[in-house]
Amino acid sequence: MKRYIILILAMVFAGVTLQAQSYKVVVNSENPVSSVSSAKLSKYFLKKSAKWDNGNKVIPVDLSSKSDVRSQFSKAVHGKSVGSIKSYWQQYVFAGKGTPPVEKKSDAEVIEYVKRNPGAIGYVSAGADVSGVNVLSIN
Repeated sequence: MKRYIILILAMVFAGVTLQAQSYKVVVNSENPVSSVSSAKLSKYFLKKSAKWDNGNKVIPVDLSSKSDVRSQFSKAVHGKSVGSIKSYWQQYVFAGKGTPPVEKKSDAEVIEYVKRNPGAIGYVSAGADVSGVNVLSIN
């Protein structure tokens, strides 16, 4: 028992958390993709990869920059803070390369957007109702 306590404390001090994933990645129900790597997911949201394997356009949708879920998603997928990602987009826009993903205020708005757009990909909180969309596993 003492070893387990020491191991848990060591993990906490090392910055390792024992939390389950706090978000779900969702796509339109017509999208045949069932899993995605974190690296590919980052490319989709940074618009460095613009097409799905079937040739359809990828349409990423973000939660509001004030969202805790967005903060967790950004750290887990991009390895960066929301502020760093916003800086990336400011440079991207200034260089005339395009625009950042659309932002939605709530899980429900992200789900509705993904339902209406066949190439859409978004993320919502782990407890969100994901009826009508497909949830991707992240590998």
